[in-house]
Amino acid sequence: MYDVIIIGAGVSGSAVAREVSRYNVSACVLEKCEDVCEGTSKANSAIVHAGFDAEEGSLMAKLNVEGNEMMDQLSRDLDIPFKRNGSLVVCVHKEEIDGLKTLYDRGVKNGVKGLKILTREEALEMEPNLSDDVEGALYAPTGGIVCPFELNIAMAENANMNGVEFRFNTEVEDIKKGEDGLFHIRTNNGEYISKVVVNAAGVYADKIHNMVSADKMHIIERRGDYLLLDKEVGNYVSHTIFPQPTKYGKGVLVTPTVHGNLLVGPTAIDLENKEGNNTTAAGLNEVTAKASENVKNLPLRNVITSFAGLRAHLERHEFVIEEVKDAKGFIDVAGIESPGLTASPAIGKMVGDMLKDMMGLTEKSDWIATRKGIKSTEGLSIDEMNALIKENPAYGTIVCRCESITEGEILDAIHRPLGARSLDGVKRRTRAGMGRCQAGFCSPRTMEIINRELGLSYEKITKSGGKSNIILERTKGEESHS
Repeated sequence: MYDVIIIGAGVSGSAVAREVSRYNVSACVLEKCEDVCEGTSKANSAIVHAGFDAEEGSLMAKLNVEGNEMMDQLSRDLDIPFKRNGSLVVCVHKEEIDGLKTLYDRGVKNGVKGLKILTREEALEMEPNLSDDVEGALYAPTGGIVCPFELNIAMAENANMNGVEFRFNTEVEDIKKGEDGLFHIRTNNGEYISKVVVNAAGVYADKIHNMVSADKMHIIERRGDYLLLDKEVGNYVSHTIFPQPTKYGKGVLVTPTVHGNLLVGPTAIDLENKEGNNTTAAGLNEVTAKASENVKNLPLRNVITSFAGLRAHLERHEFVIEEVKDAKGFIDVAGIESPGLTASPAIGKMVGDMLKDMMGLTEKSDWIATRKGIKSTEGLSIDEMNALIKENPAYGTIVCRCESITEGEILDAIHRPLGARSLDGVKRRTRAGMGRCQAGFCSPRTMEIINRELGLSYEKITKSGGKSNIILERTKGEESHS
């Protein structure tokens, strides 16, 4: 029994959970996967959008700009990497140059600061590797890059520190509003009861909404394919490079990441499959072809992995954040596609304010606004590294050679609030396995640490929860044990 139950532990659900944790209220997050950040939030462009693309006057535009402005303080409070590297929308067709002015005017009306239309020469001076066909560009200095995993995990950890409970591997199967006026939520792990429900279920938000409302919702799963390039070419561009947008979105971008890689993508392929996040040869070929229209001689021989993510697209291309008319006390946070990552802190605040007014909530006197991230050894001097190893010898053992991740960092990832229990859980928190060899060398050692620290048998350790077991059974040696 809770006052508030949030369905979904992605970036929107975790942002709402953090805001709810400010108040004297019992709250719980139900997540069908084994960890936070398992859906749309784990596979996206990692961009903090400036806000010039969304339609003027839309909720999407409002929350984009608000979320962008919140990101500096949030990154300091939650100890996560964030950089305002700026973005360029590139025009490569002379007949389309007026489209930059359209975006500029929309951005000004949306409240985006510092926008400037650049000449061909100004754009090439800023980014020498732009296409030779560039005619001009729209420059947005407030654009930025962030780590989506760390943002999501940090907000969830901070919420948990402030009393919000998280229930993983808990899939919602049905919701009924009882005669007692409460929501009875049936899951694969028993029944939960709540006064208020917040639906932040990503591509499954329509399924959850349709359990309680006669006014049905339909989400289109829009797949985006990406290529990730090695840090060796991470500075090929310094800004986020966009093409001019189409009705399918902002197009295939090329951007540095906060951790020094180069990211290229996504496509925009509509599906009817909520688990269809597999890449295809056609999709990846489209990524390379379209990216090459705006950035020349892309160093594609340095690709270290490809991946795909799903966006929760609604036909009207607008966020839906509202109380459902025929299910009072049920709040949808649906259709959260790009710029959802940027808007997430503002989405959390909006829903938190709605709940405060709806339920008459009072703020805690001891709410903790900050959270300390995992201690990274990157950039430490020899003296600093020696001091850290003296304090904790585990920092003297390198587990992931590609990213120079130590055993100390992995131990922290496992034992901190909402700690990792899978290889991907460790990877998202520490980057162990994200480097050039893509976990080829560090996985066995990471499994040893998980086995030792959590008491999980090797057969029960998974890549990403569910049935993604790495080892199926022992073929020799001592018998299996739990």
